[in-house]
Amino acid sequence: MLLMFVPIGIVIDVSEKVNRMLENDVPFGEIAAYYLDFTIYFANLLFPIFLFLSVIWFTSKLANNTEIIAILSSGISFMRFLRPYIIGATCVSIFSLIMGFFIVPKASEGFNDFRYKYLNRNRQARESSNVYRQISATEFIHVQNFIAQSRTAFNFTMEKFDDKNRLVRKITAQRIRFNPKDSSYTMFNYRERIVGELSDRLIYKPEKDTVFSFDLEDLTPVVYVAETLTLAELNHFIDKEKARGSSNINTYLVVLHKKYSIPVSAFILTTIAVAVSSMKRRGGMGMNLAIGILLAFTFIFFDKIFGTMAEKSDFPPFLAAWIPNFVFGLLALYLLRNARR
Repeated sequence: MLLMFVPIGIVIDVSEKVNRMLENDVPFGEIAAYYLDFTIYFANLLFPIFLFLSVIWFTSKLANNTEIIAILSSGISFMRFLRPYIIGATCVSIFSLIMGFFIVPKASEGFNDFRYKYLNRNRQARESSNVYRQISATEFIHVQNFIAQSRTAFNFTMEKFDDKNRLVRKITAQRIRFNPKDSSYTMFNYRERIVGELSDRLIYKPEKDTVFSFDLEDLTPVVYVAETLTLAELNHFIDKEKARGSSNINTYLVVLHKKYSIPVSAFILTTIAVAVSSMKRRGGMGMNLAIGILLAFTFIFFDKIFGTMAEKSDFPPFLAAWIPNFVFGLLALYLLRNARR
C-alpha cells in the first residue's frame, strides 16, 4: 500500500510545486532531500490508514476464496484466527513508535523548512502577532508584531516583578531589532520605568543597544517546532513553554499525545478491518474496500476535528488525541462480537 500511494502523492506534489521550484532555482539535491522527508513524513502520518486498507485487501481475498470458512470450520476459534493480525500490528506499531520518536521529527523539520524557504515565502513560518513569554521566574515579555525576514518586532514590552509579585521595572520600545553578529538587540524609542517606593524614575533614549537573556527562537518559535523535536526534546520544550505561559501549549501537547495514540490506533483499525472483511459478501472485495475507505475517512475526520478543537480552544489535548481511538475502539468491539458469531 505504501509503494502504491506514496509515489502517487509525490507525483501530485511535484505537479503542484514544479513551477515554484523552477522559479526559485531550487538545487536538485535539496529537492531530492525534500521528497525523502516527504515520504517519511506522510508514510508515518497515514500508516494506520495504509495498514487498515492492507488488512481489508488480503482478508477479503481470503474470504472470497472461502478460506476463512475452512479455517473456522476446522475448529479454530475466531480469536485464534485474529492472533497473527495482532502480532503483525504490534510489530508495525513498535516500528512506527520508534519512527515517531526519533526519525520522523527530522523528516518533518526538513519537509517544513523546504516549504517555507522555497514554496511559501509570503507566509510566516513563525508566530507573528501577540507573542507572550515568561523568560524567567520574574520577567515577562510581549511583542505585538514580528517580521521574521528582518528580525524586527514592534511594540515590545518587558516587565520585571519582585518576589511579592510587585512591578519593579518596565521597558517598552516602539521597535526592537535582533543583531545576529553579537546576539544583541537594538531598541528604538526606548523607555524604561523603574518603580520606587515614593516615586518612579523614567529613562528615555531614541536608540539603545542591549543584551537580553532570551534569544530570537524564544521570542518567536517556529510554528511547527513541536513536530521537529524528538520525544525527550519535546518534553523539555513543553515544560519550558508551560513556564513561559505560551499560548500555543495545546498545539504542542496534541503533537506529544499523538506520538502515542497513532501507534495504538493500528490495533483498533486492524481489528475493525478483520471484522469487516472476514465475511464473504455479495459485492466481493469491492464492497469491503468501500466500507473500509468510508471508515478510514471517518477516522481521519474525527482526528482532525478534535485536534483543531484542542489547538483553538480549551478542549483537553489528551482527549483530543485519544477520543478517535476510544470511539473506534468501541466500534471494533462491536464488529468483533458480530464477526465471532
